[in-house]
Amino acid sequence: MKKPRLTTADRLEIETSLKAGKSVCAIAKALARPVTTITREIKSRAVESVKGAAFRIKNRCVMRETCERRGVCAQCLHVRPGRGQMLCRLCSQCNSHCGAFVEQECGRLAKPPFVCNGCPEESRCVLRKKYYLHAKAQESYETVLSESRSGANVTEEELLAFDKLLEDLTGRGQSVYAATANNPDRFTVSVKTIYRYINGGLLSTKRHQLPRACSLRPRKTKSVEHKVDKECRIGRTWKDYLAFIERNPGLRVVQMDTVEGVKGGKVLLTLMFNPFGFMHAVLLDSKTSACVIGAFRAIRSELREKYGEDGWREVFALLFPVILTDNGTEFTNPKAIETDGEGNRLTSLFYCDPGASYQKAQAERNHGEIRRVLPKGTRYTEATSFDGLTQDDVSLVMSHVNSYVRQGLKGIPYDLFTREYGEEAASLLGISRIDPNKVTLKPSLLDIEVKVREWVLER
Repeated sequence: MKKPRLTTADRLEIETSLKAGKSVCAIAKALARPVTTITREIKSRAVESVKGAAFRIKNRCVMRETCERRGVCAQCLHVRPGRGQMLCRLCSQCNSHCGAFVEQECGRLAKPPFVCNGCPEESRCVLRKKYYLHAKAQESYETVLSESRSGANVTEEELLAFDKLLEDLTGRGQSVYAATANNPDRFTVSVKTIYRYINGGLLSTKRHQLPRACSLRPRKTKSVEHKVDKECRIGRTWKDYLAFIERNPGLRVVQMDTVEGVKGGKVLLTLMFNPFGFMHAVLLDSKTSACVIGAFRAIRSELREKYGEDGWREVFALLFPVILTDNGTEFTNPKAIETDGEGNRLTSLFYCDPGASYQKAQAERNHGEIRRVLPKGTRYTEATSFDGLTQDDVSLVMSHVNSYVRQGLKGIPYDLFTREYGEEAASLLGISRIDPNKVTLKPSLLDIEVKVREWVLER
C-alpha cells in the first residue's frame, strides 16, 4: 500500500532532528519512511542562504587565506597612512570586485545531510549555506501541488509547435478537426483541448476564425490560464539578469507588467523605459500570454511600416534591449517576445524573483499615477473597469502621466525620453506632450463614470 505524503508534522520532525545532529537514516527510521524519501525531501526543499558569520569578513574565495592582492578596486577606501593599501581579502567587497574570485563550496552540502542544520561550524562559517526549514518546505510542496492541478498542461515549445500551423490552416477556412486530422504528428493535444485553448485566449487563432463557432453560444466556463512553465525561466532568473547587466553595462532596461481593472476584464500591459520614468501602456482584451504576444507583434508591425524590413529590427532592439518582468502567467512565452517570426533574437527577457515586486519598483511606483485616473477598488468602492476604454483613451492617460514632472527624476519623463530617442519614438507609441499646467491625474480626465455607464448600456 502506498504511504501517504509527508505532512507538516513530518517536516517539522525532519527539521528538529537535523538540528539535533541526527543522521538521515535515523530520521527515516523514526518516521517509518524510506531513506530515499527523506533524502529527496531535504535536497529538493532546502533553501539557500547567504548569511555570514558574526565578526568575520564574508569572503567565500578559495584563496582567501593566502591571497596577497591589493588595489583591486580603482579607488580603494582602505588606505592607511604610512602603510599603503590593505589586503583585498580583508575587505567585504573583495568577492564582488575581484576578477580572480572562485567561490569555495562546502563539502557538507554534497553529502548527507546536505544542509547546514546542526553543523557545529555553522556559526563561524562564511561560505554559502543551505537550510531545511519545515515552513518553507511545506509552502514549496503546496505551491507545486497547486500548479500541477491548474492551468493548461502545455509547455512553451509544444504551444509554439502547432500555434502557427493552426493559425495558417484556420485562416484558410479549415476547422480544428481538419487541421489535426491532416497533421496528426504536429499536434500533441486533443481537438477538445485545442478548443479550450482557443476559448481561453492561449493561441493566436481566435474564436471568430472558426467556421461554426460564431453560430454557437459559448459555454460559461472559467477562462483557461497557461500553466506556469518553470523551464521558460531557465537562464532568465533575477540572478541571470544581474550577471547579464554586469556583462553588458549601460544597457537600458524596460520593466514590463500588467494593470488589472476588474477580474476577467481588459487589462493594461505597461512598459516602463528606465531611467527616464517614461511608460507606454497597451490595452489588452484579457490577461493572457497570447494577448501580450499580440501587443508586441503590433509594435513590430508599426516599426516595420515605418522603417521597412531592413531597419525595424535595429529600432526595436534599441527601444527594448532588455525586458524585466514578473512571474505572471501572461509572460510565460518569452521566446515569442524575444524573437521575430524568423527566430532572430531581438531582445532578452528576464524574470524577477517570485514575490519580489521591489526588483522593478519604478514600474510599480508609476502604476500609482495610472491609478489616480483609473482607481483601484476599495472596500467601499468598486474597481474601475477597463472594458469601456479604447487604446486612444489609454494613450491620453499615459500622455498626461508622462508629462507630469517628477521630483526624483528632476524633470518630465516625456522630455527625458525624447531627448534620448526623439519625439518620433514617443509619437510611434501614441504618446504626446501635455502642457505641465494642464496635466490632469483624476478620473475626470476620461469621464470614467460616463464611459462605464455607456459601455454597460451597450451590452
